[in-house]
Amino acid sequence: MKIESRLAQIGSVQEPVTGAVNYPIYLATAFRHPRLGQSTGFDYARTKSPTRSVLEQAAAELEEGDAGFATSSGMAALTTVFALFQQGDHLLVSLDLYGGTFRLIEQIMTRFGVTASYVDTNDLDALEESRCSSTKAVLIETPTNPLMMVTDLAKVSAWARKHGLLTIVDNTLLTPFFQRPLALGCDIVVHSATKYLGGHNDVLAGLIVTKGKELSERMGFLHNSYGAVLGPQDSYLLMRGMKTLALRMERHESNALAIANHLLKHPLVSNVYHPGLPEHPGHDVQKAQASGNTGIFSFKVKDAVLVEPILRHLKLIAFAESLGGVESLLTYPTVQTHADIPEEIRLRVGVDDRLLRFSVGIEHVDDLIADLDQAFAQADQETKAKGESPS
Repeated sequence: MKIESRLAQIGSVQEPVTGAVNYPIYLATAFRHPRLGQSTGFDYARTKSPTRSVLEQAAAELEEGDAGFATSSGMAALTTVFALFQQGDHLLVSLDLYGGTFRLIEQIMTRFGVTASYVDTNDLDALEESRCSSTKAVLIETPTNPLMMVTDLAKVSAWARKHGLLTIVDNTLLTPFFQRPLALGCDIVVHSATKYLGGHNDVLAGLIVTKGKELSERMGFLHNSYGAVLGPQDSYLLMRGMKTLALRMERHESNALAIANHLLKHPLVSNVYHPGLPEHPGHDVQKAQASGNTGIFSFKVKDAVLVEPILRHLKLIAFAESLGGVESLLTYPTVQTHADIPEEIRLRVGVDDRLLRFSVGIEHVDDLIADLDQAFAQADQETKAKGESPS
């Protein structure tokens, strides 16, 4: 079946007793054994839970992997994956990186002796130069958050395999509806399922999908041992959100591209970062390895003095810190999502005080453009009155 049909049918045929179209929420943490030495397949909810199992099976199938693991957040998913590594191990990591991932590596994993080098993961020469005898994996965001840098997954995963390295991909921004890294040769996919997969800003969750029997067994052991698993209520909410993923991603994509093109012509905007734009670096790679584009992109205003009044004058769009929900959100990475990244690193990549990140929702695109235009206009008027406007 096409992915749209598989998404809509998540959990709809897994309950044979009643025929429930929506898979039930099993709140049980303990399960009876028929007799000594026998199990129903469920013993204790941390290890395996019925509602979570249906979600995990769906995630594995959608990402074309062998096993799925649902966690209590996207950061819990990454932490569980990082448990694959030990003291002395080294990772190669995307240069433009979500601030929470940077914080996890630099403030926690380094305490356990795991280190990282941050490189442009689409540059094989840079990867080769940073690789050392203790390197164990490449961690890739593509496109990256917030500058939308694109990595050729087939090329990098082939390079990594040649050197015995794992390739781990954060697929949060594109989801399996638009991109399936495991089919391109990668080993592990992680998601902050709070974002597009859940899609309604109402559930905190993470997902891991693995390829290969041995790796899947290792991840299953870590998932059970760490215990940062997703509860049954949240598993149900996540499945419910995923049923409409195809429809939502199509609207997110079309809205975001229309607004990105609108902002390209705006006199107060200097840069627009969207992989769907032909002039965006990596546009051709993105087009080749993904069937569509995410609903998130970033742009820079011409002067940082515009940022505060723009955010203050928004009416429909919310000034908030997440992404991937049906509601549109505008984020200021410098003080929000990327505040934990040292300033010199942020500035070197391009995450400066003029950058805004836009998670475009499913509202009517004309209303979103009108809200941006009026917020820009009022910000321009205010800064002109103070003698600060760049226009």
